[in-house]
Amino acid sequence: MNTIDFKKSHRYNPFAYIKSEKDILKFVTALISNTKGEGKSSDDFWQKAETLLYQALIGYIWYEGPPKEKNMNTLVEMINNMEVREDDETFQNSVDFLFEALEERDPNHFALRQYKKFKLAAGKTSKSILISCGARLSPFDIAEVRELMSEDELELDKIGGYKVYNPNTRKYDVVKDKTALFVIISDTDDSFNFIVALMYSQLFNLMCDRADALYCKGGS
Repeated sequence: MNTIDFKKSHRYNPFAYIKSEKDILKFVTALISNTKGEGKSSDDFWQKAETLLYQALIGYIWYEGPPKEKNMNTLVEMINNMEVREDDETFQNSVDFLFEALEERDPNHFALRQYKKFKLAAGKTSKSILISCGARLSPFDIAEVRELMSEDELELDKIGGYKVYNPNTRKYDVVKDKTALFVIISDTDDSFNFIVALMYSQLFNLMCDRADALYCKGGS
């Protein structure tokens, strides 16, 4: 991973490592912790509201989106399309219509439940939340960052070992390939360190889960 010259970097897509709703919650926590929002530091309301929205949108993308759209670029586009009109509480934007259709198909959908909580906010409050989200996610509007995170080439889920089915024994063998991951960051500018922090967060979670599953006594 190279955050000095993105063109020399393998691409990294956080969505490639989301396998469950638990992973969505972990990723949103890491995203909030490693990016700077515009909410008041003394009031965590904005972070909680943003968390609900990120969980809803990422949940929708992960469950409902086509493979090529399961990335941060789609998340940013959905935020950009969430127009709010303070003088018209009944106005619905394109994302509202997506969740309305989702409710007809699956009223208990994880993403829908989070979105309904977010929609409890009044128009003016919703607009402030969206501004905070826009400020937090603004680095993802940079073309080079969008390309970097459009798909995944790092294969973090193979570091530390992975299972491969052996048809001869009809069992899963653990493959333990030695892997070196090189991470290049600037000595003078931390603007893009959040990308590396997100990657590390997912990597450590993956490796801990893998250690429990593959190597610990009683692991499956």
